[in-house]
Amino acid sequence: MKYLSLIIILFSASNLFAQSDANYPKENYTKKEIYIPMRDGTKLFTAIYTPKDASSSKKYPMIMQRTCYSIAPYGEDKFPARLGPSELMMKEGYIVVMQDVRGRWKSEGTWTNMTPVIDNKKTKKDVDEGSDTYDTIDWLVKNVTNNNGKVGQWGISYPGFYTAAGILSNHPALKASSPQAPISDFFFDDFHHNGSFLQSYFSTFPVFGVQKTDTTSKAWYNNQLINPKTKDGYQFALDLGPLTNADKYYKNNFFWQETVNHPNYDEFWQKRGLLKHYSTVKPAVMVVGGWYDAEDLSGPLNIYKTIEKKNPNAYNTIVMGPFGHGRWSRETGHTMHSNVYFGDSIATFYQKEIESNFFNHFLKGNGDKNSGLPEAYMFDTGKKEWETFAKWPAEKASKQKLYLGSDGKLSMTAAAKAGSVNYISDPLKPVPYTEDLTTTLGFTPHNYMSEDQRFAGRRPDVLVYQTDILDNDITLGGEIMSHLKIATTGTDADFIVKLIDVYPADEPNNPYMPNKNITLSNYWQMVRSEIMPARFRNSFEKPEALVANQKTDVNFQLQDVLHTFKKGHRIMIQVQSTAFPLFARNPQKFVDNPYKATEADYIKATQTIFNDSFIEVDVIR
Repeated sequence: MKYLSLIIILFSASNLFAQSDANYPKENYTKKEIYIPMRDGTKLFTAIYTPKDASSSKKYPMIMQRTCYSIAPYGEDKFPARLGPSELMMKEGYIVVMQDVRGRWKSEGTWTNMTPVIDNKKTKKDVDEGSDTYDTIDWLVKNVTNNNGKVGQWGISYPGFYTAAGILSNHPALKASSPQAPISDFFFDDFHHNGSFLQSYFSTFPVFGVQKTDTTSKAWYNNQLINPKTKDGYQFALDLGPLTNADKYYKNNFFWQETVNHPNYDEFWQKRGLLKHYSTVKPAVMVVGGWYDAEDLSGPLNIYKTIEKKNPNAYNTIVMGPFGHGRWSRETGHTMHSNVYFGDSIATFYQKEIESNFFNHFLKGNGDKNSGLPEAYMFDTGKKEWETFAKWPAEKASKQKLYLGSDGKLSMTAAAKAGSVNYISDPLKPVPYTEDLTTTLGFTPHNYMSEDQRFAGRRPDVLVYQTDILDNDITLGGEIMSHLKIATTGTDADFIVKLIDVYPADEPNNPYMPNKNITLSNYWQMVRSEIMPARFRNSFEKPEALVANQKTDVNFQLQDVLHTFKKGHRIMIQVQSTAFPLFARNPQKFVDNPYKATEADYIKATQTIFNDSFIEVDVIR
């Protein structure tokens, strides 16, 4: 399983997206490796890269990343091709600190996913990522020569979680924190969306669910990696059958067993969430995300909003670009996602005009709130240009309801007569989430977030609603709430809502399209989507069965957008009950634990959507 063994390369910040001047770090930095003791005696392996010209008269701030994905290359004579968040910042000069977190790679201790936060630490044994961050920073400022006493932290994906958790350390030397694509809660990001299991993550469990037995620079989980013996991930997942069959692969995988045994939002998941802990935030924060991040979109938006709500006087900003997961950290020249072209050198713009300025101001400058950066730097994915806002969601946005008419119309006015439309959902013949089978066995999904949705919308088990051709541009900028009125012949169901931009017939192809079999003429571009298990409609903690054939409200939030639907386009909504194998199939018969459903529990069901259903969006006038 070569793609999984590459995770260390893909997400290790020391190797991430290596660019030009590969010898620059070795020629301009010195490297020291050391174990830093934590308050409970556990020692964390740390690499410190210091500019060679650092001196008592030329001191540098420190920029730190803590990761579970390895800080390779190991050895004081071994250097990565790039240091820090970007090549630009590497050349501007920082003391770069990289650390294996507790229980991973060369660090001591026991590994746990999304380490629970302990707000009130009473003894030295009460440790979490906040205390490990505090202890690391405290040691660094006292022991690393020629530092200026200021520390910044950054990280993408799981390192983004460690950055977001590091904010809670509130060490006085931590002046700037940039959680990028951070996870905030595994029940709503990455492994689940609204509690629905992402089966597309199935092959990742060895990386996260096997304890190492000693400090190591070698991957210790390879014996659990799955060989699917096919390149068709849809077929592999379908042949697997009910998730009870997964034990043949993961019987001894602790994270899989934890996932299976905690199907609801119980204490296990709740104590791993970050959002409720941001009561006091001292460092300046810049949260970064990508509008097409298939892994961690909920995290950046909700961390920003939570800090904003609980700490209105904190320096707290957000950046959302036209990127997939972490793609702002490397320059690709032509910025693409799936078949959509957004412009050139957008990552370089971000690194130079946003990220570098943020860290330079708070770590090298006077560090006041006048950083010169806006509250929200957001990319309009329809206009394909950056916009700035004084707050997010935008103050000038107004609420608008889009009604799902039984005639297939998407209208801003409610229907005069009651009506409905239905479809048969068969979990044994689920709707594919993508038509690109080459992406269904990767570490995680990517391109589907902006993919053409014609393949799905032309199936009988996917409902399609669309506006007339737009006479004027309409900008959706902010939050989206789905208010479905449903009925089903089963006792459980998933409902997936997709917001889609329908291009006109004369839309030309861009010159960089990776898939020559796709045309942008009448392209149905995914803008946003989300799933909601009806079992959780009233509570994520206490699931409830549906009453067969009874009209029921299923309300849920889609993540934010900033997208202008241009004149000549249409706005479309699709509704379906499966998107496989992105999401595990709902049996459609209520069971206490869907992970333990049997083959007999999977039943066909007729799903009805009533025409008083609507999607509420924020429209920027």
